[in-house]
Amino acid sequence: MSATFGRCYDPTGITWGIPTYPWRLAPDGLATRRQLRTQGLRPGGQPVAAQIMRRSRRRKTGALVAYLYRVDRAKPVRPVTPGMRAALAKAMAARRTCPACRADVGYCIPTSLGMCVTCAYPKEPCHP
Repeated sequence: MSATFGRCYDPTGITWGIPTYPWRLAPDGLATRRQLRTQGLRPGGQPVAAQIMRRSRRRKTGALVAYLYRVDRAKPVRPVTPGMRAALAKAMAARRTCPACRADVGYCIPTSLGMCVTCAYPKEPCHP
C-alpha cells in the first residue's frame, strides 16, 4: 500500500473526523453534489457522510477533497418556476446589455472591459 493511499484511507473517521476514502474508491450509495445533480437530486440539508481525498501538488494542504452525501437521503431537485425563469432571463439580459451604447450585444459583457468590445476599442483596425 502506498503512503498516499494509506493517508487517504480512513473508513472509521479517526484521523479526519469523517470517513475518508481514496479517489474513485468510495463505497456505493455515496455521491458528490455533481453526481447527485446528474441524477436529478440534491443533498437536501443532510450532513456530509464522508469525503474522498486525492494528492494534489497545487493545493497548500497537499490534498484535493470532495464531500460525499448519501444517495438514499437525497431529495429531488426543485422544479424551476415561471418566476425563477423570468428572473434568470432578466439577469442574463442585463449581462448582455452594454452600459455605454445600451445595445444587447448577444454575449456576456467581459467584466475586465465593463462594456462591449466595439465600445472598448472603437478605432481598432481589423486584422486581415
